[in-house]
Amino acid sequence: MQRTAGARHDSDVAITRPLAEFASTLRYEDIPADALAVARHCLLDVIGVTLAGMDEPLVTMLREQVAEDGGNPQATLIGHGGKVSTGQAALVNGSAAHALDFDDVLGVMTGHPTVPVMPAALALGEWKGLDGKALLTAFVAGVEIEGRLGASMGDSHYARGWHATGTFGTFGAAAACARMLGLDPAATARALGIAGTSAAGLKSMFGTMCKPLHAGRAAENGLRAARLAARGFTTREDVLDCAQGFADTQADEFRPQAAIEGLGTRWHTPDVLFKYHPACYGTHAPIEAARAIRANPAFDPAKVERVEVRVAPSCLKMCNIPNPTTGLEAKFSLRYTVGLGLAGQATGGLESYFDESVGREEVRRLLELCRVESVDDQKFTMAEVVVHQKDGLVLRERRDVGEPMRDLSGQWAKLRTKFEALTGPILGEKRAAEVVSLVEGIDGAAKLDPLLAATVR
Repeated sequence: MQRTAGARHDSDVAITRPLAEFASTLRYEDIPADALAVARHCLLDVIGVTLAGMDEPLVTMLREQVAEDGGNPQATLIGHGGKVSTGQAALVNGSAAHALDFDDVLGVMTGHPTVPVMPAALALGEWKGLDGKALLTAFVAGVEIEGRLGASMGDSHYARGWHATGTFGTFGAAAACARMLGLDPAATARALGIAGTSAAGLKSMFGTMCKPLHAGRAAENGLRAARLAARGFTTREDVLDCAQGFADTQADEFRPQAAIEGLGTRWHTPDVLFKYHPACYGTHAPIEAARAIRANPAFDPAKVERVEVRVAPSCLKMCNIPNPTTGLEAKFSLRYTVGLGLAGQATGGLESYFDESVGREEVRRLLELCRVESVDDQKFTMAEVVVHQKDGLVLRERRDVGEPMRDLSGQWAKLRTKFEALTGPILGEKRAAEVVSLVEGIDGAAKLDPLLAATVR
């Protein structure tokens, strides 16, 4: 239902204060075991993708900017070492974590939950000398806020062109940092208010350096929001409820009850989905379908006449760059990623998304044969790929990549394999194994310094 700007919502339910109370009072002991396990998984994965992305041109530019600006040595730059201010660390590490688009996603948020929250929490926690339990508690608080904002306004917010990683992520980072600072509910509500007027990120920037910047800026802005709130900085304490507030201006449909239903008993953190292809998550179901067709003995790439790629309507504005010319653009191209899968190329390898790889002849030939179609009422995690061959054979595969893996030991094993593949060449096998061990035992860590020191090559 379309609302008039500034009009009262369809409910008098207020959510800013309940969400602030939840985040500010959450205890490690309150968090279910599966949510804590997934939080550790998120920590390992984000360190891995940050290390893999630390020398991307956009990250190099940010590090140069930070060096030029100067700052107090408070928090570590992952991979490179050296300390910068907490805000600078959150910015650079958050941007590096999202640079390869290889980081985790959360369906209810329609975005990437970890990259805005964990870099901010790591920077603040390192500076303040906090322990591993404080890190995990703050992280879960932040992800839960992101998920609940997504539940209440995600679809229409995203459809308007907002990148939820940058917008909801700012709230998540603010909530996490408020928890780390021990802010009470009123101060946490102020942190959310400051976050709300700082949140930004446009989907039109997908395929450019600004998409990873959204994550870094969300981490930086959320951290600053909490620190300013701790100083008594004033703002609206009902930013999610008031006329011309965040929800009122940023979504056509707002369901506030969805933000607070089951608060403290229904958890979103266990639903985090991890990536095994370094491209937009909207391309993953088509990739898996294409790979399945490639594995069919009846498939002959030389006989392909046309390819139909059927996806959710939201994918058309998310990952449908028709003819990518750079590696960044290729990560947001359904035609390119399906071409990769059908060509039998390494869809999980970083090298497939290098600029020099985008023009490969076999992939380009299959790309040109792809036609992308939208299917109403289909989830963005689902896709169907249909290959028509010149011999009359039609091969069809459907995939849904929206179900979280509930075998958490199996998920840890997969993520460890991904981590070691990404970081072994950077850290060496021994150091990579050390990071894995430190993350596995993070609950018992007295400080975060040993973990961050181990990430420096």
